[in-house]
Amino acid sequence: MPTPTAKSEATRELLVSTALRLFREVGYEKTTMRAIAAAANVSTGSAYYYFASKDDLVHELYRSLQEEHRTRVLPLLREGQNLGELLRLVLNSGIDVMAPYHDFGSNFIGIAIKPSATTSPFGSESAVARARAIALFRQAVALSRPQPPLAIRDDLPELLWYAYMAVTLFWVYDSSPGQARTRRLIHQAAPLISKLVILSRLPVVRKIVEDIVQLIRGTRE
Repeated sequence: MPTPTAKSEATRELLVSTALRLFREVGYEKTTMRAIAAAANVSTGSAYYYFASKDDLVHELYRSLQEEHRTRVLPLLREGQNLGELLRLVLNSGIDVMAPYHDFGSNFIGIAIKPSATTSPFGSESAVARARAIALFRQAVALSRPQPPLAIRDDLPELLWYAYMAVTLFWVYDSSPGQARTRRLIHQAAPLISKLVILSRLPVVRKIVEDIVQLIRGTRE
């Protein structure tokens, strides 16, 4: 007989998977918490016990994907690899984790880009999940050899996360079989980013990178 904790976790997972199916079938706006509860064969009160709103369900999906991403890729990261190799591992693992949800990808983007959306990965409600995602890139930077220039080392993980968001957006609209074009993009872009980071030691390149860093800092404020 499952423990209460196991049963609760199973119910949470059932609600998330059911909501995801309904979002795809009838659309996010037309899907109600009552409909999700009915489709999952649980009471509406129970659904609200686990999730206060549809947005909370999307947050849970985002959080679970982040955790699965970390669990999958951290054992693969080794000290001494160059940044391009580490970045390729992180990006490819992220795409692997998201692969089952590709059909929902464009719907999620449509939800997240609304100015009032609480589901945006850039919003305050996603701060914890975003910080954990950036921490994954921080780990990759810390393990990389040679180390990035000190002037950009602290800000580089966040810059890499923004690059990951760009790759994710490309993946969402990639209709090639198995999203092969996204894989090629990662294969080519990861070493290019690594080279740019190393070249940032040069005065001309450093100025460009510093301008980008200042831009990112400005968005925080």
